Amino acid sequence: MAAGMPRGTRGILLGMAAVLAMALGAPFLSEYLLESLAQALIWGIAAMSLDLLLGYAGLPSLGHATYMGVSAYAAAVVMTRFHGGFFGALGVAVLLSAVVAALFGLLALRAKGHYFLLITMALAMVVWGLAYRWVSLTNGDNGIVDIPRPQLGAAWSLGPILHFYYFTLLCFLIALALMLFFVRSPFGLTLVGIRESESRMRALGYNTWLHKYLAFIVAGVFSGVSGVLWATYNGFVSPMDVDVFGSLEALLMVALGGPGTLVGACIGSAVLVVLKNVVSIYFQRWMTIMGIIFILTVYYAPDGILGYFRRPSARPETM
Repeated sequence: MAAGMPRGTRGILLGMAAVLAMALGAPFLSEYLLESLAQALIWGIAAMSLDLLLGYAGLPSLGHATYMGVSAYAAAVVMTRFHGGFFGALGVAVLLSAVVAALFGLLALRAKGHYFLLITMALAMVVWGLAYRWVSLTNGDNGIVDIPRPQLGAAWSLGPILHFYYFTLLCFLIALALMLFFVRSPFGLTLVGIRESESRMRALGYNTWLHKYLAFIVAGVFSGVSGVLWATYNGFVSPMDVDVFGSLEALLMVALGGPGTLVGACIGSAVLVVLKNVVSIYFQRWMTIMGIIFILTVYYAPDGILGYFRRPSARPETM
């Protein structure tokens, strides 16, 4: 019976089952597992936002985690220096990440191919340098500490990891629903057309540059949401949060799970976060393991985990 279901119906049922398992099974998990799952959900939002560019618009960025880091710094400043509430900090941080994405988009979208990659990486390095040198705002190497977790109402604090996990899961589901609506809208379908043949879409009368630019900003906004969650999860923000390596991790998550699927980005983030947390316990140079995983993915699953299992050859033959 399950084999005769449409693929979309099977996907919805599997997704609902996964969400129920994550929600109902959380009280029975250890704090370490809850923290790992919270990390995976936060990075899942960031990876899905990058997938809007890579998988749907065909824009591979090496500076996407910059918006996550900028948003984390903005939330940290609002909450620690101005003692603002979480939702006020969220609004300021997301707005700032949108502004930074809008400015960077004006520069990056002038280039194509590997030049686009280089420009996004260069812009990310500029922000990384500012985080180190603008000591009066960012505290330089010392970073910003004691970032409080949200207090929702008088009786429900997100200090306990179980409470924060549920809040993160809710934010993740909202972000996933909004991004699914975005990619399935006429605008999102136009982005796919631009990815496949920009010249053809331009000949049909579409303003391809404007579509890519707006997608750049939307992706920056969602990455900013993940940055606020990351700052409140860690309670600490440093220049490492705007490092280029964070963008490489997000890119690996999308490539590992399967670009152009959103769900694939979630799978990639979960696999990479769990592997990183486990491998780093036993191996000092865990980044080498991540590099090997990336190489194997490129060679044997260029379309990611989801793409691999969607191949006809990957499915068992039926009589």
